[in-house]
Amino acid sequence: MDWTLEVIVVPVSDVDRAKEFYRDKVGFNVDIDTRVTDETRIVQLTPPGSGCSIVIGEGIPTPDGRAPEPGSYIGLQLVVADIKAAHAELVERGVEVTDPMEIAPGDGGTFMHFADPDGNAWAVQEYRVRATKPLYEALRPGGDEA
Repeated sequence: MDWTLEVIVVPVSDVDRAKEFYRDKVGFNVDIDTRVTDETRIVQLTPPGSGCSIVIGEGIPTPDGRAPEPGSYIGLQLVVADIKAAHAELVERGVEVTDPMEIAPGDGGTFMHFADPDGNAWAVQEYRVRATKPLYEALRPGGDEA
């Protein structure tokens, strides 16, 4: 059985400001923006080419009634095939992003970072093999990881 990660709920303080940031600055596609009840609004955004989306909103129920504080997420990660092109795109759109830095030699070892308006912190990792095949295929045994 496949278990796929499809959605991550990202805590934000201002849904419209966050939607604008992720749509206009980072380039995510807006899939859903709906008010489910008077207290609940769901906005789902997906990075181009991703099978996983983020959800931001108001009044989103949680199993135990607790909700993470806006800006408390650190370590969200995007993967791109060309970090220099991704860096240029983010800078052009007005995102404050660090310069790409090689942490380890080889494919997969170069990162840059940015945060959303609330401070939720994102890493962007370059995996050049992503240009030719899905990462899960490249990383599985015998997948010819670059």
